Parts: sequence; C-alpha cells; structure tokens
Amino acid sequence: MSASSTRPGPAPCAPRTPGAHASASDAPGTPSTPDTPAPAATRAAPGPPAAPRTPGGHAPSPAPAPDTPGAPSYHRLTGLTPVLSVRCAPPPPGRGWLRAADLAARPEAVRELIAHDARRGLARYGQPLRPDVAAGFGLHRFVWPVSLLFTLPWFLERRVPLLALADVALRRRPEAVELAVRPAEFACLPDDPAAGSPRTRTVPDEAALAAELRCALGGFLAPVLAAFRPEARRGPRVLWAMATDAVVEGLCYAGGLLGEPERARAELSALLAPADPAHAPGADGGPAAAPAPFTPGAGFAPPAPGHGEASRTDRLRASCCLVYTAEPREMCGGCPRVTRC
Repeated sequence: MSASSTRPGPAPCAPRTPGAHASASDAPGTPSTPDTPAPAATRAAPGPPAAPRTPGGHAPSPAPAPDTPGAPSYHRLTGLTPVLSVRCAPPPPGRGWLRAADLAARPEAVRELIAHDARRGLARYGQPLRPDVAAGFGLHRFVWPVSLLFTLPWFLERRVPLLALADVALRRRPEAVELAVRPAEFACLPDDPAAGSPRTRTVPDEAALAAELRCALGGFLAPVLAAFRPEARRGPRVLWAMATDAVVEGLCYAGGLLGEPERARAELSALLAPADPAHAPGADGGPAAAPAPFTPGAGFAPPAPGHGEASRTDRLRASCCLVYTAEPREMCGGCPRVTRC
C-alpha cells in the first residue's frame, strides 16, 4: 500500500490537495462539461471533464464512517474534483436521478439516457449524432463514473464493494455527475480491520482480491451492457471493450487527481493482464487469471521511438467511440482505427 492509501483506521482520510493535478489527457474525453466531447487534441473518449480542480469544489459533506466500505475513498474523490461527487446513501427517487437497476429493467430508461447524449451531441456538432453513436456516448458516460465505485476503494483501501444495480443511482448535471451508492458487503484482505465480520468476504491475497474486483464489476455491468446492445448496435465483445476503456480511463483520471498516475497505470496493467497459458483452467487445477469478460491488457503504451514524452500515446484504446462520424477531425488519441491500421 502507498503512503496515500485510505485503508480504514481510526478516522477516514480527509480530502487533500493532490501532489500533481491530472492533465487533460488523464481523463477520457476532457470536455468542457461532463456531457460534451472535447476537442480532438485532448479527447480520448466522451466522459467527465478535466476542468480546473480544487479541493472544495463541492460543498463540504460530513466525513463518512471509516467502516463503511468505500466511503473514505468516495469522500476523498468528492473533495478533489468539482465534476464528480459521491454520496453514501440509498439511491434517491426522481429529481433527475437514474437508478442503475432501471437501465437493466426498463428499455425506456436506456432510451432516455441516450436521448440526453443525443441532445448534447446536436448542440456541440450542429447535426444529429447517429443513434448508435449517441448510445455509445451514453454507455461510456455511465460506466466511467460508476466503475470508480468499485475500482477506487480497491486502489486506495484494498476493499472491493460488492454492489448490486439496486445499490447505485446517477444524476448528470451540465457541470457535474452525482452518484449515490449504498455499500454494504465487501471483499477484503486478511489484514483489513473488518476481516472476518459478517459483511465481509475475506480473500487470501492481492491476486484473489483483484479477481473479486473483476467479478464484482463484471457482474454489475453485464446486464447494463446487455440493455444497451440493441441501441449501440455492437456485439458483446465490442461492448466489453468499451467497458474496459471506461474502467481504465476512470481510474487513470482518479489516479491523476490523487497524485498517483503511475501507480494507477501499474495496478490497472496488473488487474487486466492477459492470462498466463500455464495457468489456464485445467492446466494446474486452479482458476484462470484471465480478466474476462474485460479486454485483456490495460493498453498502456511506451513513447514512440525518437518522439519523446511530448508525443507519446498514453494508451491504446480497446474500442472506438465513433466520434469521427460527427466530426471527422476529432479522432481520439490511441483510437484502434488509427493505431491498428
């Protein structure tokens, strides 16, 4: 664990000024608002903005109880950026809140979310987005922040909240994204202060905890991706590639805010490392290390030879957001349509 870990102790970590602010390239799609794609020079996919970030961007909220799974991490993130806030509370009804469970249960909820992105796309580009492109934007902008409910506590606390769709709601405003989450059970390591309590699933080591994260997040996202499939017009492989991009870019953004971008890259690379064939199912009687259904590999790439750091591609994305269909000049950095030609 790093010095900036928020592993629960006598009190939760208070928000702090990050040692290094995330740059525009640290966040996917660094738009001027959470719902508007950014200029091609800074975009990687539609998502929350990399607006100027100062602790206190949100009104101060009471520090959460340290034994609430994920709460110290959520509290810390909320204090570091004005464009994303997380409250530990039951998903509220109405007033613009979208319950994650509704996306899986009500096709009209999916269409309403997509219509929001279609309107934003029309306002930005001056022409309607293709319906499948608007659906892809909507999916990305849902998975990007929601995945942090799983990955950030793992990154900072070594806890994996075991969330169901009914535990999460999202509200998108022009200037910010709000999340409400009701954490209860979680997976943790044997040295966690809560290990062995009735609401924990204690696993033996880091590899097992990473497997719990992939399983919990994958199980949460699977019905959402299935609900988006008819609107996005993509098959399961591409949908999971889109989800992988959103998960990686979300934690990279948070890592930049926390002043730990390199650790975020390293841990994501380990989390999504392709399976070792020697440890495939049946090879040694143990479980596979594959990140399925996520796309294997976090996609981080070294600088191109002779080009130095200034022109490096931070990562090769697993999917294409199709923004070029609305604005041909806005090709994302690391887009597979460019890097795999």
